[in-house]
Amino acid sequence: MHAYLFVGPNGCTKDEAARAFAALLLSGVDDADQRDARLALAGEHPDVSEVRRAGATISKDQVSDVIRSASLAPVEGSRKVMILHEFHLLDANAAARLLKTLEEPPSSAVFIVLADQVPPELVTIASRCVRIEFSAIADTAVRDVLMTEGIEPEVAELAAHAAEGNLTRARVLAVDPGLRERRAVFAAIPQRLDGTGSTVVQLCAELNGLIEAAAAPLAERQLVEVAELEARVAAAGERGSGRKALEDRHKRELRRHRTDELRTGLAVVAGTYRDALVQNHLNRSDSVVKAVHRIHSALDALERNPNETLLLQALLLDLPSLPDH
Repeated sequence: MHAYLFVGPNGCTKDEAARAFAALLLSGVDDADQRDARLALAGEHPDVSEVRRAGATISKDQVSDVIRSASLAPVEGSRKVMILHEFHLLDANAAARLLKTLEEPPSSAVFIVLADQVPPELVTIASRCVRIEFSAIADTAVRDVLMTEGIEPEVAELAAHAAEGNLTRARVLAVDPGLRERRAVFAAIPQRLDGTGSTVVQLCAELNGLIEAAAAPLAERQLVEVAELEARVAAAGERGSGRKALEDRHKRELRRHRTDELRTGLAVVAGTYRDALVQNHLNRSDSVVKAVHRIHSALDALERNPNETLLLQALLLDLPSLPDH
């Protein structure tokens, strides 16, 4: 088979599974220490191309580059693997072009398409692939892993719940001293809203500051990786060091971390409105139900790389205030 579709939410390990599958395809053995497997797992094999979107969506031009790359002969072996990330953000024109290639693929290429879900643009492509479903990792499983890594049970529980099935994010949150404060600030937003733009601007500035501070543990880990890279460059030279790939990955990680913080925080805000409805604190139930729907629309919009500050301001201006209990 020449095409596979891995479907599951962000952080469900489908990315890691794609590299592991690529390692198996290239090495032919289930041995992580074999050279081809080791390089593929590290994202450094010359016959594995990982494609990530350059803009808000994956465009026709970017797919043309994928097709061109897939048509080239493998560098080392008889097969090359194309790992296509976030292809739930594929636009319709790009989907049509990719579909033709999947129907008549280069003989040496294997495509692994990764998507959080299957939107209409991916339905026909999905029909040409072996589809493998991934589920979010259970909070209890994430908590247990964190505890085996030395995290205190209460902190592990909180980080696992906030990470929503994403083990990589949970590891960052578990060493983040500001996690409780951020969740408390997001939870209190409905009580702090008063319908004025000045309050919304103040809240957005406060939230942006907390989110920036939350990136500190991730930034520290990235500094360690940069130092390790510099040590390798000093020992072996710049050629093939992977400096640009590391820089690009770090930028993606910081962007994803910010988006995840907003997603988690807005989910907490929605939870505050739902709790108020359940506890019968409101007479304006219709406006609060609409507020929850409005929050979920904002969460969907985050996937399209909007201006996050403007999105947050517009959202908070639309949300009703809740009585302070």
